[in-house]
This record gives sequence, C-alpha cells and structure tokens, in this order.
Amino acid sequence: MKKIILGLKLGMSQVIKENGEVIPVTAVQIMDNMVLDVLNSDSDGAGMVLGVGSIKEKKLSKPMKGQFDRYKKGYFKYIKNYKLDDAEGFEPGSPLSLDMFEENERVSVRGRTIGKGFAGTIKRHNFSRGPMTHGSKNHRQPGSLGGGTDPGRVFKGTRMGGRMGNVYRTVKNLCIVEVDKESNVLYIKGALPGKVSLVEIFN
Repeated sequence: MKKIILGLKLGMSQVIKENGEVIPVTAVQIMDNMVLDVLNSDSDGAGMVLGVGSIKEKKLSKPMKGQFDRYKKGYFKYIKNYKLDDAEGFEPGSPLSLDMFEENERVSVRGRTIGKGFAGTIKRHNFSRGPMTHGSKNHRQPGSLGGGTDPGRVFKGTRMGGRMGNVYRTVKNLCIVEVDKESNVLYIKGALPGKVSLVEIFN
C-alpha cells in the first residue's frame, strides 16, 4: 500500500540521541487528512481525492463549498488529487494519520521551494562576472547567447536570467528520526524544500 500524507513544515531543530549524537531535523505538523473519494477507472487508472486541513464552512467560497458538498465528508482548506498504481487500502471517509509511519522509515518529501524573484545569470546559474576595472563595461552581463547568421536564433534551454525558485522539488530517501504522536509531529532528518508551507510525505 502506498503511504501519503500532507503536513505543515514548521522549521528546523535537532534531536539528541542517547549516545550523544546530534541529528538535524525538520519538524512537520501533520494536518487533518481525509480520503474524500477513491477512483478506479479502466481508462484513467486508480487514484484518490484527499482533503487537507479542516476548516469552517463560512470560510469557503461557493465553488469550493460545492466541491466538498459533493463528497459530504466535511470541509477542508486544500483538496488534492493523486494518481496511484493501486488504490487498495484507501476508503472514502477514512482519515490518514502519522500512525502509518515508523521511526527509521525512508520517505520522500515534496514541497515548493523559496521564491527569489527575477535573478540574473550570476545568481541563478553561477556564471562568473566580468572585470570590474579598465572600462570593461561588462560586469554582470550574461554575455553572448550564441548563434550568428546561422542558425540566427537562440537555442531553447539557453541559460539566462529569469524567475528563480518557487517550483516544486522532491527530496528522496529521507529518514524519519522521531514520530511524536502526542503533538502530531514528524521529525525528518535533513532539510525540506520551502519556508513554513505545505509538504507532501510519501513512499
């Protein structure tokens, strides 16, 4: 059975083992996760619809409220659709909790990276700058983009300035150091993408 759950990244801390080993960890507060629907289609394959983070009805717009009214499983802040190889083990109306995970288990975490706005080639692609003296007039410019009369265009994928960050990234093979069932928090070794934001934990 595939395991998947969503939580709120709180920040980084450290866990000290009995032998004195200090492990850097990221704390993830597990939110309310409920399976709203399970899909089994011959054409589209298996999948499920997941509601994340309980919320009051009055805080939803009418279109969002209409989606949750169709499932009749309560109201949530987020709604997520997942394609699965096999939907076995997921039942509509069943909650998902951190009980499915154990210490020292390996998981992958997906989140949105920190957005850094428009960045030049030096910051974005680690280009070297030009000389700062002798009137070079080429300090942080990207330089030639290649191509003259032939082919007379810029090749796709050429490294230039542009929007940096604010994309989804998956970090694989991370270890769960501690499962705090009282506080409903998972402590995962290492750093996770993004700021204090929603992350997906799966394996």
